[in-house]
Amino acid sequence: MSALIGRDAVLVGESAAKYCTDWRGRYSGNALAVVFPSGTLQVAEVVKLCAANQIAIVPQGGNTSLCGGSVPLQQGEQVVLNLSRMNQIRAIDPTNYTMIVEAGCTQASVRDAAEKHDRLFPLALTAIASHCEIGGNLSTNAGGIGVLRYGNARDLVLGLEVVLPDGRVWNGLRSLRKDNSGYDLKHLFIGAEGTLGIITAAVLKLFPRPKSEATACVAVRDPAAAVAFLSHLRATCGDKISAFEIISRSCLDLVFKHIPDTSEPFKRKHEWIIITQLADVLPVPLDAALRDSLRTFGDGVIEFEITTNNDHGERWWKLRKNISEAQKREGVSIKHDIAVPISRVAEFIARADAALHKAYPGIRIVAFGHMGDGNIHYNTSMPDAAHNKTFIAQQEDKVNMLVYSVVHEFNGSISAEHGLGQLKRDTIREYKDPLELELMHTIKQALDPQGLMNPGKVL
Repeated sequence: MSALIGRDAVLVGESAAKYCTDWRGRYSGNALAVVFPSGTLQVAEVVKLCAANQIAIVPQGGNTSLCGGSVPLQQGEQVVLNLSRMNQIRAIDPTNYTMIVEAGCTQASVRDAAEKHDRLFPLALTAIASHCEIGGNLSTNAGGIGVLRYGNARDLVLGLEVVLPDGRVWNGLRSLRKDNSGYDLKHLFIGAEGTLGIITAAVLKLFPRPKSEATACVAVRDPAAAVAFLSHLRATCGDKISAFEIISRSCLDLVFKHIPDTSEPFKRKHEWIIITQLADVLPVPLDAALRDSLRTFGDGVIEFEITTNNDHGERWWKLRKNISEAQKREGVSIKHDIAVPISRVAEFIARADAALHKAYPGIRIVAFGHMGDGNIHYNTSMPDAAHNKTFIAQQEDKVNMLVYSVVHEFNGSISAEHGLGQLKRDTIREYKDPLELELMHTIKQALDPQGLMNPGKVL
């Protein structure tokens, strides 16, 4: 391996350990080695060598997976192929509104590069943008706060470069918005979590950079009022809406406890708040439109504040962006990344809350997320740390069953934007149509007949 990519690009033993544990600290494994190729040809050579020797590969970017998808299994018979050294912006075409980037570019660096050309790359994953990398974002079809307006990662890609499981390189780096010349192969690899091949570069869509913004922090009576207000806001402000996030009281309490320089957004405490934002490429005030929409909505909004000052707005966004970090500091929880139709979000929260409180009096439910696209992060734990450890060890499967049964009844998804990884690999079999699973296995067998690409994940 060292002969292919250099001795300094191969780690073994203790020096490799930090790349074998996930961001949440839930999953850890062992690897024969962690390798850091610097280009696509090196990736291809490593894959060929591993394929020839029947050695499995775990593709890895920033290792911010929340489902254990980017770390090796316990057996220690895998090579972790980390793409962080592949961090070049290969090309930017502002006129075509596209850029070609390597998989190891961080989300933050891609956004910065686009802004230098007065363009926007809209993928925004709250607090981990400086760590997560584009290859991982695409491999998990990441979402974030901008999906309401711009779509998931899948919607932001025009072309891919992929190293296949046998080491061949598919160059699909086409910057075309119309290409009806056969199967759209890139979508096989987006969201596949590295189980079908290794994404090494991508053609990303860019958008006009907004010149005006208005942000509102809104206290609402309950999630049902939030759903109704979102519908009203879309009717009155159209596609200017760039974010619509809901936050429960339990989230706020954790943020205030663990994150410095945070405080209540209003003088009174509220059980539910929304942070929503309008943006436009025209340099025109948007606060009036946002205020008019709030004032004409009717019952359900308790109070609100609006700002066009980025610093002021960022104080509100800090509450949303640090929920996961605050909960991580509080301890382990049972996490759910679910999606239901937007119209059913409030009903899902009410039904799941009722079932859990009945089964586990005193349970803490941390609900928040992307109401604008129906994706709610719904996490549960016990407030007492000692009790919580036992609770999770003994009740996680039962809690999952209660939550997922409501999701399934609403024809939702148990994995909205984080992927399946190891966490939901087995559970998905209970909720996925058998024919869908059969088709997935067929595709896996066709592309990776030796089963060497990220085994133990997804399928």
